[in-house]
Amino acid sequence: MDSEIALKQEISWASHLSLQACLLPSPRRSSCGNYARCVNQILQGLNNMQLWLRVPLEKSELMDDDTGDENCDRLSGGRELDTWEWWNSFRLLCEHHNQLSVAVDILSSLPSANSLGRWFGEPVKAAIIHTDSFLTNSRGYPCLSKRHQKLMAGLFNHSVQILISGKLIHNISLENSESLPANHNDNHVEGIARHPLKSYLDYIGYLYQRMDPLPEQERFEFGYRDFLQSPLQPLMDNLEAQTYETFEKDTVKYSQYQRAVYKALLDRVPDEKASTTTTVLMVVGAGRGPLVRASLQAAEETGRKLKVYAVEKNPNAVVTLHSLIKLEGWENIVTIVSSDMRFWDAPEKADILVSELLGSFGDNELSPECLDGAQRFLKPDGISIPSSYTSFIQPVTASKLYNDVKSHKDVAHFETAYVVKLHSVARLAPSKPVFTFTHPDHSTNQSNQRYKKLKFEMPSDTGSVMVHGFAGYFDATLYKDVHLGIEPTMATPNMFSWFAIFFPLRTPVCVRPGSPLEVHFWRCCGSTKVWYEWCVTSPSASPIHNPNGRSYWVGL
Repeated sequence: MDSEIALKQEISWASHLSLQACLLPSPRRSSCGNYARCVNQILQGLNNMQLWLRVPLEKSELMDDDTGDENCDRLSGGRELDTWEWWNSFRLLCEHHNQLSVAVDILSSLPSANSLGRWFGEPVKAAIIHTDSFLTNSRGYPCLSKRHQKLMAGLFNHSVQILISGKLIHNISLENSESLPANHNDNHVEGIARHPLKSYLDYIGYLYQRMDPLPEQERFEFGYRDFLQSPLQPLMDNLEAQTYETFEKDTVKYSQYQRAVYKALLDRVPDEKASTTTTVLMVVGAGRGPLVRASLQAAEETGRKLKVYAVEKNPNAVVTLHSLIKLEGWENIVTIVSSDMRFWDAPEKADILVSELLGSFGDNELSPECLDGAQRFLKPDGISIPSSYTSFIQPVTASKLYNDVKSHKDVAHFETAYVVKLHSVARLAPSKPVFTFTHPDHSTNQSNQRYKKLKFEMPSDTGSVMVHGFAGYFDATLYKDVHLGIEPTMATPNMFSWFAIFFPLRTPVCVRPGSPLEVHFWRCCGSTKVWYEWCVTSPSASPIHNPNGRSYWVGL
């Protein structure tokens, strides 16, 4: 009881001083129920201050004489010490409280890259690096191993505060310190005693300054990091001018479309017929005209003749489209059609059908339904651009996203898919394909309903993981070898039109080493809407999320 009273008094004093955070001692292995209960009580009454639980970064095999605690063996998964388990037990006891974060102690030896990767999805606010973790370079100054340097770069990228702890191990004399290399940036001022750990801090500063600046695309996306957004409803709603303007700045996307149309025109019309054959190309969902422009530029490059129909249902976008056609002098080439592509009666059939209806999950903005409706005015041997697209999912640790969804305190937000620029997440296993759609679809039994069961195996050296939900991506084949996508291993570089999609779990699932994660995904279709349902069945069963599209759907 005395220790509880002392802890509460210390934190009360820290709160009185308006401190940003208070550092808590590390728990003693996984059996931390009393400690967690005391901290949880404190959290209920905290205003703005954060509590940072100190946890050493350690994952290693235990020797027989390392512990006599049988409970520890059981909780940490056998004869292995994994301090992530300490943190996980503590935060579960405190119900994922959003004011409880973690400060990791970086030791001289590090766990595997996969094991370290888990922490980037956790709320790590500080990293305490011990002086005995530093090596000595040829001039006698402290430095870090390549693995430690890589970890530092990851921590910098996630805005983690770095603290130096320990005794001065490197015996750098004052004379030597005055001739420090330029990269150590020493700020010694005469008359002020130099801090004994200054050379370690200087080295950390040198590593930070050596980092590459953020690329332009990352700077553009910085404000969207880990910010949950509702997906667009382009069929139900008419997009605003600002939304069109943002997407039209994505030059990479339109250059890929231009390449696809270029190749399709060359295949469609041989050189000897280039001057006599006019190809009918329909842009369905033309917006304010970027795909019309890309198609006409491809025609100019190939020397092929085009007749273009630009079909757009948004009357406001059609106004801008008319202005573009007049400004460019395309009146004799481009016919503007103000109509929903699903209900338009085309005067002739198209050789090439071009569309830009893809969402973050491929089919989540109803591209299949729209293109099924438009397929009736494509010639039997006609080309669709895109010709196919596949959705992908992968399990992620995403503590911040989970807490943001949880803050709404209802089931509906846990049954909604969000578009999000993923940053503070740990991708736990390689992504796997979910649903594939091909266009044109000449099958007799056309159905856009889908079901997929997936099994994910975590890398054996990762340790236990917490799955907060699933990141979703897509990859599309525009035409032959021209593709477009955001799946991390084959993402189109420098393209920003799509962020990932996030499917949360109402209750996070803890997956132990060697246990597979079994997931089920459904794409369901009704008369007025399309929706997704998802659940986990192993290692433990979750509820089926979003039954009958009760919380989240895309309107037809």
